Amino acid sequence: MLPHYSAKPVLTARARLGEGPVWDPQRQCLYWLDIYNHRVHRFDPETGADRHWPVGDVVGCLGLTEEHRLILAQCDRIAFLNLDDGTLSPILTLEADQPDNRFNDGKCDPQGRFWFGSMSDHDGQASLYRYDPDGSVHIMETGLTISNGLGWSPDGETFYLTDTPKQTIYAYDFAPTSGAISNRRPHITLTHESFYPDGLTVDQEGCLWVAMWDGGCVIRFDPQGQAIARVDLPVPRPTCCVFGGPDLQDLYITTASVALSQKQIQQFVTSGDLFCLKTEVAGLPCDRFQG
Repeated sequence: MLPHYSAKPVLTARARLGEGPVWDPQRQCLYWLDIYNHRVHRFDPETGADRHWPVGDVVGCLGLTEEHRLILAQCDRIAFLNLDDGTLSPILTLEADQPDNRFNDGKCDPQGRFWFGSMSDHDGQASLYRYDPDGSVHIMETGLTISNGLGWSPDGETFYLTDTPKQTIYAYDFAPTSGAISNRRPHITLTHESFYPDGLTVDQEGCLWVAMWDGGCVIRFDPQGQAIARVDLPVPRPTCCVFGGPDLQDLYITTASVALSQKQIQQFVTSGDLFCLKTEVAGLPCDRFQG
């Protein structure tokens, strides 16, 4: 029997598709997204205040940088968001010839490169990309359907990538200096479940915390891929999680209300809100884009 924990709501957001939480240790705040409302949010746990920037299009993921700006992956482009004046500076466009695709989850690696994947309405038509500080872009994986749930092991030798419809989290060998990935193998397979792995984060013990879409929970897996704990939520669609707080022991969890029926919305009234659980283990810090 897995130990169960319960996350508590910390922000009434009612987001359509809350996603992409990133903790900024310098500001001690949480950046997160409402994808379908085209907003980048910043939540201050100390005051409870939540500010947002409209970005005019879907935004699948974000990363910290060294300046007063964020790097974003939107529908088919990468851009910088200036936090002082809210302006967007496009960097590059990809997959513009695939109108059924859009960019989805992404993160910065410990070497300061920005990884982001796409999602497709068609099986096997999505990819994973890496954008380097020198301005180069690299195709890292193809044949995906919904690229999701990226992460790195504490020793920096393993990279994790989720393909949500396949209900599988893959592990790769990771070469920190070059950024190459190789030797893909299934790490966690959930094809026997009725829910789907979404975003994830990694703690300092090398365990994966994975949000389960339509599962109403976050499950913690040990480094060997075995489930060892469960965080229950009062909503069916958690989307992603990240560790924050001064000691990186606060697990923040984004959720969604999108595509729920009116009956479900009335039943799960906190869908789309932001939740948090104080844990006994610290997470890994969010890395910054070095460009």
